[in-house]
Parts: sequence; C-alpha cells; structure tokens
Amino acid sequence: MSAIGIEVSGLRKRFGRTQALGGLDLAIEPGLLHGLIGPDGAGKTTTMRMLIGLLRPDAGAIRFYRAGADVDFASIRQGMAYMPQRQSLYADLSISEHLDFFRDLYRLPPEVYAKRRAELLAVTRLDKFVDRPAGKLSGGMYKKLGLMCALLQSPNVLLLDEPTNGVDPISRREFWDLLYRLADGGETTIVVSTAYMDEAERCARVHLVDRGRALAEGEPRAVLRDSGVASFDDLFLKHEEARR
Repeated sequence: MSAIGIEVSGLRKRFGRTQALGGLDLAIEPGLLHGLIGPDGAGKTTTMRMLIGLLRPDAGAIRFYRAGADVDFASIRQGMAYMPQRQSLYADLSISEHLDFFRDLYRLPPEVYAKRRAELLAVTRLDKFVDRPAGKLSGGMYKKLGLMCALLQSPNVLLLDEPTNGVDPISRREFWDLLYRLADGGETTIVVSTAYMDEAERCARVHLVDRGRALAEGEPRAVLRDSGVASFDDLFLKHEEARR
C-alpha cells in the first residue's frame, strides 16, 4: 500500500490575542522524512496538533491523500502516531510495562506484538534496560521509549514534536539514526518538528516556518541555494532582517 501525503492550505489559528498560524501552507510528500523547522513560537506544535486532529483550524484545510486520491481522515486516524513534545509516560512503570500498556491500547495480536517489541528494543538498544522505570531513564532513553510506544502499531504517518529537544548530542544522533531506518522503506510519512537548525539538513524535505507562516520548503540544499545562503541560521536571519 502506498504512503500517505498531506496537503495543508491556508491554516489559521488564534488563541486569544495570539495568532498561532496566519495562513500556513505545507506540501508533505508521501513516504519521506520531513522537517518542520522554526524557532520557538513559530507555530510548530499547533500545526502538529492540527495534523493529528487534536485542534481544529479557524480557517484553512488539511487534505490527506494516497496515490493521488483523497482519503478520509477518520479512515487513516488509527494508522497515525503522535509523539508530543512533553510526553506523559508513567515514571513508575518500566520500559517493559509501557510496551505492554500500549500493546493493550493498540489491541495488538500476541505474535505481532512479540515480533515488534523485539525489533524495537534491539534497534533502540534498550533491550538491557526493560525493567528500568521511565522515571530513572536518561533524557535520550526516555525519548527512545516514547518513540517505541508510538511505533508499536507500525504507523503510516508519524508526527514527532521536537523529539530531540533537551537531548544530548550523542542521543540526538542515535535518535536520527532510528528515524533514517524507519524512513528507509518509504512506507511511512514522517514529520519532525525542531528548532535546531542543524537538523534541517538531515531531512529529505524541509518546511521553514516562522510566526505561523511558511517561509520556504523543499529539498534542503535546494532551499539554501535558492535563498542564496549557506545555512538555515542565515536564512532565518535574512528573513528577520527583511521584516525590519
């Protein structure tokens, strides 16, 4: 089955006096690793919550499609996984107990769960720590546990909201290695939001956002070339100077 694509057009969302999104457009191509790149307050989390259906836009539309044909959100919602920026894992439950909990939540058959559990523990290298409570995990291990819980159901669409925020450099690299493995088959559409500019070049496609609007999108090197800058830090600085 082909991967799912997402087309975002004219999204607007206001929280009181704050304009979180001011007409956001995104083209999320199926089966690729996408980066939603922007500083704090750019509208990344609001966008993620709208994509997963936790928030409704004030205006605009989100279209999901497969092989060029529209698909209803309700029909694919169970195949979508969302890892929020602030995860709510249970501090007193072990890694093993968390996986068992999400097994029951997703109603996975025993044979499917056993295989998926073994694969995820091996690839995250957490197989030696299955009895350790989440509250005693390092930041990187905690993020990996959250990712495993999201991946147990083998999602078609994976939305990760700033998954490497506050994680040490080595754990960040390991986390991205996991995402590369997942994206390698081209069956899962992955959207990762981040404020780290250096992570933009790790993505197959980037979507630069600031103050609720898209600045540029496309293949990372092409975006830099077309913008006439050497780095994504420079691109955001150039945009900020143009606003003054």
